[in-house]
Amino acid sequence: MIEKSADTKYPINDLLRQRWSPLAFSDQMVEPEKLCSVLEAARWAASSYNEQPWSFIVATKDNQGEFERLLSCLAEGNQEWAINAPVLMISVAKLHFERNGVENRHAFHDVGAAATQLAIQATANGLFIHQMAGFDVAKTRQIYSIPEGYEPVAAIALGYQGDPQTLSEKLQQRELTPRSRNPLEKFVFSGGWNQASPLVTSQD
Repeated sequence: MIEKSADTKYPINDLLRQRWSPLAFSDQMVEPEKLCSVLEAARWAASSYNEQPWSFIVATKDNQGEFERLLSCLAEGNQEWAINAPVLMISVAKLHFERNGVENRHAFHDVGAAATQLAIQATANGLFIHQMAGFDVAKTRQIYSIPEGYEPVAAIALGYQGDPQTLSEKLQQRELTPRSRNPLEKFVFSGGWNQASPLVTSQD
């Protein structure tokens, strides 16, 4: 089992350090109670006006036909490895507030917050998720009859970590590449745009 704990400059929670997005998934089925647990974590995410503008389309391998329908929405490069995951999902954002019909410009932000809580709970449950931008939005909308006012956001593979040797050589290289992130100075600003905050520069 590959471990890719984040090499952090400052201490963070262990679940955040341990979370990463593998390409190799085991064919071990995810227990229904664990899957419901990660969805429950998404349920309790914060959202603007508590609108909770997220939905999750879920397909599991114990329903092969439904699994293949969702798999067919993924980009070909993602299908190559995601076919091994026992659970596939697509997150969907509701684009207007229920309370007044006004456009909710925070909808994608809030769906992302729900997906993040899902990812952290998955880590706590010994599971991994890999979120994907590479999927066919129009096909997803058609297959699942997603109405106007809702927008597919991301595809998600979820399951237990698998053996990297099951991947192609190219994907194995991706799987084994160390994780990296921009330093705080690149995105924490004060006083003006792109001016690194003294909060982070003074710590060097």
